Amino acid sequence: MSTTEIEPFRQGRFEDLPDAPRRPHVYFRTRAEELDMESLPFGRLRVHFRVHGEGPPLLLVHGLMTTSYSWRYVLPELGRRYTLYVPDLPGAGRSGKPLEPSYHPDAMADWIGEFQRAVGIRGCLAIGNSMGGYLCMRLALRDPGAMSRLVNVHSPGVPEPRLLALRVAFAIPGSRRLLLALVHRDPLRWAHRNVHYWDESLKSLEEAREYGGALADRTGCLAFGKFLSETLAAGPMKTFHRELLARRRDGLAFPIPLLLLYARRDPMVPARFGDVFAERIPSARLVRIDEASHFAHVDGVERFLPPVLEFLTAS
Repeated sequence: MSTTEIEPFRQGRFEDLPDAPRRPHVYFRTRAEELDMESLPFGRLRVHFRVHGEGPPLLLVHGLMTTSYSWRYVLPELGRRYTLYVPDLPGAGRSGKPLEPSYHPDAMADWIGEFQRAVGIRGCLAIGNSMGGYLCMRLALRDPGAMSRLVNVHSPGVPEPRLLALRVAFAIPGSRRLLLALVHRDPLRWAHRNVHYWDESLKSLEEAREYGGALADRTGCLAFGKFLSETLAAGPMKTFHRELLARRRDGLAFPIPLLLLYARRDPMVPARFGDVFAERIPSARLVRIDEASHFAHVDGVERFLPPVLEFLTAS
């Protein structure tokens, strides 16, 4: 389908989704690995991750409600140059979903660093999408040696009124239980409705199963609730931005080279967040992507790859 025939972000009916995506990918042909690792914030945890390609290591970190599957369309091109390490975060996908520990963003960021050490890729290049980009930025501030360069693809991380409203809503007795009941009742349909692409024809039941499958049991739903209420809480975001503003005031660059890659339109995370981060991190480079979404690595691959590869290979 040509871009001229696409009505951006127009969702079709869940009942009309094809079983397999119209655009083929290699995700299920990548090497699947399971790691039983000890984590300071999460305890003993089973981690599912994918490995693909050859060359220096490149870490790919997914966002909220998605999994390592979200990187499916960029695996071939990136894998020609790098060995890709693509985990499912704690609480997501096929990884373990502990419920007792805090899902505070610093705990999640520290876990990413622990995973790097566990598989021997500390100091690698990294790309984080959405919540994954936010967590990787926090990791860079906490541990500058964890990554050598970072691409942040359309992350949240800016405290805004709707996050405060979410905190208030979760404080209402029974509200969280109601939300999770709605998710759990039809998790595949929920995944379809809450992932938004410039080109919605890329969706399939295969994708809905990958994203909705983790929400099909009570543990997965509760972990999803912890992402919403803890990882993406407004309070830690305010602290994060105070640190960014303090660094700018003191003339300190971001600890590592940072590329901010934001679509011009996105119904999930406001596109203006790219401008906010660029203003608060003067050393970062901001690139806008046309005809793509929050998930430019899915629906804007041909426009996503050139600036990413240019940045990753820069000396």
